[in-house]
Amino acid sequence: MKNKLFALLLTLVVVLCNNGLAAQPDVEEAVFAGGCFWCMQPPFDALKGVLKTTVGYTGGSVVAPSYEEVSGGTTGHTEAILVSYDAARISYQQLLVTFWKNVDPMD
Repeated sequence: MKNKLFALLLTLVVVLCNNGLAAQPDVEEAVFAGGCFWCMQPPFDALKGVLKTTVGYTGGSVVAPSYEEVSGGTTGHTEAILVSYDAARISYQQLLVTFWKNVDPMD
């Protein structure tokens, strides 16, 4: 009886552990730059499979510039968004579609 109970508990633990491992997303990251990152963030956040978005700057010559410096156009930086996503739920190509629908190429 004790052996059967032990075997049942061990099986339960193995099943629960394997389910936990299978639930881990295949996280990838992509950076999109151009236009206003505040305008780009909500459309990406709304996509199923996007886990997190982080806004910031890319390029430029000033270390740790302020928003005002970047907006002033003197640092050479571009506003950008880092998109962390589950590649099993959404593809890079789908992220590109969202980017092209929301980017302002004149900005």
